[in-house]
Amino acid sequence: MKEEKILLVEDDPGLGFVIQDTLKDQGYTVHLCRDGKEGLKQFHANHYDLCLLDVMMPKKDGFELAKDIRKITDDVPIIFLTAKSMVEDKVEGFKSGADDYVIKPFSNEELLLRIEAILKRYSNGKKEDVKSAEIKIGKFNFNPEEFFLKGPVSERVLTKKEAGILKLLAEQKNKVIERELISNMVWGDDSYFVGRSLDVFITKLRKYFAEDESISIKNVHGVGFKLECP
Repeated sequence: MKEEKILLVEDDPGLGFVIQDTLKDQGYTVHLCRDGKEGLKQFHANHYDLCLLDVMMPKKDGFELAKDIRKITDDVPIIFLTAKSMVEDKVEGFKSGADDYVIKPFSNEELLLRIEAILKRYSNGKKEDVKSAEIKIGKFNFNPEEFFLKGPVSERVLTKKEAGILKLLAEQKNKVIERELISNMVWGDDSYFVGRSLDVFITKLRKYFAEDESISIKNVHGVGFKLECP
């Protein structure tokens, strides 16, 4: 029985269900999303072993989605599903962080073989170094799966959105994370009102870390936020 989880982002309902059923028949766990923004939000909310991304999608295309994923991690393989076969499109795909490219129409056998080959390559390389669920932030311990933050004095259970924001900042410690990326990953939207809500949550997180003066969440004007800690 396979244990791998696959994120499938495909806006064609018929094709999406066919691919999902094919992968499930092989034992994979598959989450199907209809557009790039929904796919980005699901990627942040769950752990996946591989992403299958359609290129032409509403709200956020496959190239943009892959670039956003690569801003967060290089440890999850990406395969593009596309009807485009021009050299320029393939180049754009690989520049976006793709590991492989499958041209529509394709056979189930071809797709399964490509998935198995890439998963095997990652299991022999990057994915052997499995990260602990708990993240060390200065004098704090943060468990993003259980939303638990433990400091020198306090212990608290964060809300889902607080944990989602902190997970992004903590996984990219001392690096700037774009406001738009945080908003899309946590809320699935980057509207003005979401931006204002994000500012409120950042203020709350700063208060939670007051016990450790070495930790700060900096606002990089016009860009995003950065969690600074030793």
